[in-house]
Amino acid sequence: MPSLRDIRRRIRSIKSTARITKAMEMVSASKMRRAQQRVLAGRPYAETIREVLADVVATIPVTEEGPINPLLAVRPVQRIGLILVTSDRGLAGGFNANMTRRAAQFIFESSVPVSVVTVGRKGRDFIIRLGRELRADYSNLGDYPSLLDTTPISRVVMDDFRAGYLDEVYLGYSKFVNTVVQRPVIEKLLPIDPPPDVDKTEFLYEPSPEAVLDELVTRYVEMQVYHAILESSASEHSARMVAMRNATENANEVVNDLTLTANKVRQEVITKELLEIVGGVAALSG
Repeated sequence: MPSLRDIRRRIRSIKSTARITKAMEMVSASKMRRAQQRVLAGRPYAETIREVLADVVATIPVTEEGPINPLLAVRPVQRIGLILVTSDRGLAGGFNANMTRRAAQFIFESSVPVSVVTVGRKGRDFIIRLGRELRADYSNLGDYPSLLDTTPISRVVMDDFRAGYLDEVYLGYSKFVNTVVQRPVIEKLLPIDPPPDVDKTEFLYEPSPEAVLDELVTRYVEMQVYHAILESSASEHSARMVAMRNATENANEVVNDLTLTANKVRQEVITKELLEIVGGVAALSG
């Protein structure tokens, strides 16, 4: 059994760790609230731009010359692109592991080569270990990236798609459901497939629906990538807050158990000393 000094030293160490995890929990809770606000504020815009895109596509008559925009072109799939969104830091429970596991499943099930664009160091390191093509890496975007920060990510996949290097592009991120639930999803980004069941609204497009569509499809892809990163950021902070809370609770439980053990050791030491004193007195009396 360890000595009383060792037990007390371990108690002090675990209490110090618990204070650190508690501080990290509070920081993550503050960041999570702000990230949640950004996600909830961006969802209506992301949904509306998709509806307007579907309306514009329905307005333009179909011709035999091919797709009305290169980002709508459907062709035989020879290579797939994947934008993998993870975090730069760990200590977030299973947040990164769940996302990379879902990405690995997608890559292994694909019958064609997959080129990956990573957002976050954890995803980058995973793809390098996996030995897959890393087309580009965008790390250190910060806790609150702006649309300008994420625009290069969407531009690189759009350029590859227009050039024919990629025939499909998918977006992998952790969808924020609530504080304790973050769902890893992989959604198709390109070619753009507007929903057909959107209510038809009478809009007047100037200078023409074709000109509006050319601008709208680019904004749509940029917004989808940006919103996915916002969703992943809110999920990351939520997962880290829960993980740090669990770590703090576990540390407190260990401290309680060690305190009980220390009390038992101290009682044993006292009892042993008393027995030695009584034995010494008895020996002197004899």
